[in-house]
Amino acid sequence: MNFHEYQAKDLFASYGVPVPAGTIARTPDEAVIAAQGLGGQMWVVKAQVHAGGRGKAGGVKVVRGLDEVRAEANRMLSMTVTTYQTGGRAMPVDSVLIAEAIDIETELYLSALIDRVNRCVTFMGSAAGGVDIEHVAATEPEKIVTVTVDNTAGFQAYQARQMGFGMGLSARHVKQLAQIMSALYKLFIDKDLSLLEVNPLIIDGDDNLIALDAKINMDDNALFRHPDLAAMRDEAQEDPTEAAASRHGLNYITLDGNIACMVNGAGLAMATMDVVKLNGGEPANFLDVGGGTNAARVKEAFKIILSGESVEAILVNIFGGIVRCDLIAEGIIAAVEEVGVSVPVIVRLEGTKVDEGRQLLADSGLAIISASDLNDAAQKAVAAAKNSGVVQ
Repeated sequence: MNFHEYQAKDLFASYGVPVPAGTIARTPDEAVIAAQGLGGQMWVVKAQVHAGGRGKAGGVKVVRGLDEVRAEANRMLSMTVTTYQTGGRAMPVDSVLIAEAIDIETELYLSALIDRVNRCVTFMGSAAGGVDIEHVAATEPEKIVTVTVDNTAGFQAYQARQMGFGMGLSARHVKQLAQIMSALYKLFIDKDLSLLEVNPLIIDGDDNLIALDAKINMDDNALFRHPDLAAMRDEAQEDPTEAAASRHGLNYITLDGNIACMVNGAGLAMATMDVVKLNGGEPANFLDVGGGTNAARVKEAFKIILSGESVEAILVNIFGGIVRCDLIAEGIIAAVEEVGVSVPVIVRLEGTKVDEGRQLLADSGLAIISASDLNDAAQKAVAAAKNSGVVQ
């Protein structure tokens, strides 16, 4: 789950991380009221979307005077934002953050993420902060300072010194950085985060470190422990199909191909997509219906799959370990009949009660193509898609 900047900053502030004062607004009038509440004559208007690179897309503007606040808020609330992080999707702007303008002396970069290689949380920092940090990481990796945090010992003060001095900071700023990193680590652990990013972390005109921007990603599997954070979810920022899938307990990711895949198990789903590619096809999605799936979930999965306009064939690959293949077959038949599937459906079943499941499909009278194994299923799906959805 992703968070908006204003939500991330609220979490930062609750853990003692210094952030600029700011107020969220959803109309131009609210934006003006927010600016008046902050005081001064200069503010920053920031479009709230789940993507970096907003500044280059016109989503961040420094304004002077309330008339400019109103004009920029009105413009941003009427726009969509497309950046290198949105995958070509235009993200709607439903709110803007009105923040105090801060003098920036130096821009730094700081992040924390799950390090799956070392099985811990790792901090990354750089003196080359700002919007082009990805370019820095790709072309000048020596400018990235990395600190791994031992799971048992937790974050230690010496690690802040290692990070700070590696970034070329003064002793004063290293002391401030230690407080910030300690707070961010506690936030990371307490809230089951998967990524936390401050870009830029700045030194302001008063020679203090401040988190000028904030980005947080959370592990969806931990949402049941944090209902307050789950309530912050903004489905308008998500792929509509993926959001619908999550409501039914389905793991779904939209891809660019034309062969839809319905599989039980993430590893099997990835293997299925690989075999489709190996046979010259292009997967239209990643869809894991789960190891304990049932007929009702299969039906919902078909509905979600068919919402994609590019789908020309459906490949169902089910291994019946926990779930029985005959129950899955019943779900497939019910889904094809109820949803009105008009593209070829290729089914490979294996596992518990597989013979009964295959017989149900064969006796259904529906245009369902059976496959003996995964490679056979992929070949038939690719052939069906190439024939414009006409079952041969």
